[in-house]
Amino acid sequence: MSDQLRPRASLRTAVVWEVLKDALDRQVKSAGRDALDVLDTGGGTGNFAVPAARLGHHVTVVDPSPNALFALERRAAEAGVADRVRGVQGDILGLFDVVERGGFDAVLCHGVLEYVDDPAEGVRNAVAALRPSGALSLLAAGLGGAVLARALAGHFTEARQALTDPAGRWGEGDPVPRRFTAEQLAELVSGAGLEVGAVHGVRVFADLVPGVLVDTEPGAMDALLKLEAAVAELSAFHSVATQLHVLGEKRP
Repeated sequence: MSDQLRPRASLRTAVVWEVLKDALDRQVKSAGRDALDVLDTGGGTGNFAVPAARLGHHVTVVDPSPNALFALERRAAEAGVADRVRGVQGDILGLFDVVERGGFDAVLCHGVLEYVDDPAEGVRNAVAALRPSGALSLLAAGLGGAVLARALAGHFTEARQALTDPAGRWGEGDPVPRRFTAEQLAELVSGAGLEVGAVHGVRVFADLVPGVLVDTEPGAMDALLKLEAAVAELSAFHSVATQLHVLGEKRP
């Protein structure tokens, strides 16, 4: 896929990218440097790392998959930012085996907490990687979105199972090990010593709208993107979002 956000991909990334870009701009002003040091834990093939590098920042991607890191290297080279993107094999629970503590202006932790044994430790490690006044971008699967999706698909027992399961799973075949509410993610961030700057619902409608409508109806994609942006900060919609994004910031 091209790094110019394709329409379908932008439904999944646009809201988070705009929040992240604004946070990076604030970090640039507070740090007094044009180029920040950014850590992307679980950054995979560089969906956020490469665009961040295009802004001039130096990005270290930590990911357990050698294949993903290989794809990241190729993608960064194609985008002309190979000198600003570094891939390292590792994971967030063993983060300081591969990167230094307190060495980054911003840390991205996207799609990671669902898969680790101890989400609280993962967030603490992410925070420990930050410099004073650093920012944490946290993205994780939302409980309410899964409940709604199973119910709309007619799987009512599975929807209820997800609602009552401690990990938010709808059954044995559920590919996601853990889901969160907005309150749970905010507590993880504040519990690690950060101030919760903003909470956003991501993919509130995008996963529910038939793909054929979005792809064929003139103007539908743009209208849906604008709708997603409009509801992202409204707490009433956080409970039905497929993903939840929390921005945490260190105060000097």
